[in-house]
Amino acid sequence: MFQHIEPYAGDPILSLNEAFQKDPRADKVNLSIGIYFDDQGRIPVLGSVRQAEAQMLAEGGTKSYLPIEGAAAMRSAVQSLLFGPEHEALASGRVATLQTVGSSGGLKVGADFLKRWLPGSAVWVSDPTWDNHRAMFEGAGLPVHTYPYYDAGDAASGRPAGGLRFDAMLETLRSLPARNVVLLHACCHNPTGVDLTPAQWQALVPVLRERELLPYLDLAYQGYGDGIDADAHAVRLLAASGLVFFVANSFSKSMSVYGERAGALSVVCGDAAEAERVLGQMKATVRRNYSSPGLHAAGIVSRVLDDTHLRPQWEAEVTAMRERIAGMRRSLHSVLSAKRPGHDFSYFLQQRGMFSYTGLSPAQVDRLREEFGVYLVRSGRMCVAGLNSGNVERTASAMAAVIG
Repeated sequence: MFQHIEPYAGDPILSLNEAFQKDPRADKVNLSIGIYFDDQGRIPVLGSVRQAEAQMLAEGGTKSYLPIEGAAAMRSAVQSLLFGPEHEALASGRVATLQTVGSSGGLKVGADFLKRWLPGSAVWVSDPTWDNHRAMFEGAGLPVHTYPYYDAGDAASGRPAGGLRFDAMLETLRSLPARNVVLLHACCHNPTGVDLTPAQWQALVPVLRERELLPYLDLAYQGYGDGIDADAHAVRLLAASGLVFFVANSFSKSMSVYGERAGALSVVCGDAAEAERVLGQMKATVRRNYSSPGLHAAGIVSRVLDDTHLRPQWEAEVTAMRERIAGMRRSLHSVLSAKRPGHDFSYFLQQRGMFSYTGLSPAQVDRLREEFGVYLVRSGRMCVAGLNSGNVERTASAMAAVIG
């Protein structure tokens, strides 16, 4: 029956993480998987989350199924977090929001929805993007293409690596057919850490409108860039501009609840009637997939976001995580600059969020892993949140060795 089935090659990032776990070296460093670690190398459980769970346990309550669209309290809290509590789009009822199984679940539900209701559309993703973006949309039967994004630099002209090819990006988007989908990272671009500036987002809006393109925002790292509200800038700008668009968001990183699969998918529509129809068809999409989302995840998110004591505590915890990552960027830059004078490492300071593109080749990444026990994705993407005060100097020295 199944003799024809090919073996699964494995996800490149998860497979690398498995290899790291098997590595017997005591001083190994994991900079591959996108997880926030504290300065002791542990995945923290936030105090605000612990208190929310303690409240839930004390109150008891049912373990019944949630509605297909998820818990009403979580959906409302997500909308306020993304758009701000007073946003016109919320007041007019034109935002349809689902609680989803992580933002990955939201992306997949949205992909299936688009295949059903915009069947002739193609999806355009940044070059590069998170590997699973392509797989999700292609898995839904949608063709996927790339638009220019990361600037790898040009040694001949002296142009440094680490920038954004914004003019080339706009030129490509201006050539796309109407109703094509443009996947955009709202902040903390994965894998490069290179983001659009507010002025560039402003310049992007008229192109999206004139070409009748459908933006699809992925917001997995809210709070890790410039702050919780600042990192929602693109969401609020697009909503204020009158565009119809999707936004999938996650709490895995910002609340350190990876295994709870806490996420949401929101669609900003033209009016309340359209939002009601979209929500109904997204519910039908969920019913054909996982049927309903997780109860525990909904309780954590809604309590942390809505509680007058837990919300400021959580915001302070997110600030501490963001500042620790920024500190690791500065430490890495300092050591590398000292060990390789004349080499420009400023991109480590300019990139934002959890990830950085190191500029290392696959061969250099292999050397880092094999000789020094430092694990990066072969594209050169590094999870800066895996650095700490105990391993950053050793990691920088290893990188300097392979660069040299």
